Amino acid sequence: MITFEKISNFSKGTLCNQLIDAYSFDSSISKNFLDSWKEYDDFFYSNLDIANKYGFVTLVDGVPVGHITWDPRNRPEYVIIGHNCILTSYKGNGYGKIQLQEAIRRIKEYNVKKVVVTTNEVLIPAQKNYLSVGFKEVARRQNLETPFAAKHIDYELVF
Repeated sequence: MITFEKISNFSKGTLCNQLIDAYSFDSSISKNFLDSWKEYDDFFYSNLDIANKYGFVTLVDGVPVGHITWDPRNRPEYVIIGHNCILTSYKGNGYGKIQLQEAIRRIKEYNVKKVVVTTNEVLIPAQKNYLSVGFKEVARRQNLETPFAAKHIDYELVF
């Protein structure tokens, strides 16, 4: 059974540790992003009211398997999906799609015009996941922050 719980139900470090696991297929990703993942985790655990309103942890049979967060500051024009990950041992089972669909359902409650997200050319499963729930690719652009990760791909889901 798949359920979704508040981030505050989990200990500090959960979000960062899930990202480390989800991207463990390429050690250069963790090497380049670990500090920002720690900052991300610190921010949400220092602001649990924001964490619980704009994200959740996904559980399968009571086991935390991933999480997703979003940035609502540009409402009503758009909301930005932030981190969206599933633990390595749970990938390929459709949990990422279910997690994303639940986030979209919650975001729609804000009456926004669209949801935007960015991934890159290396993360093929992420690309397929966004397309599978109705996002459309709107741009590809040079990735100046992390050149090892190839070009950014921007997607939008318009309501």
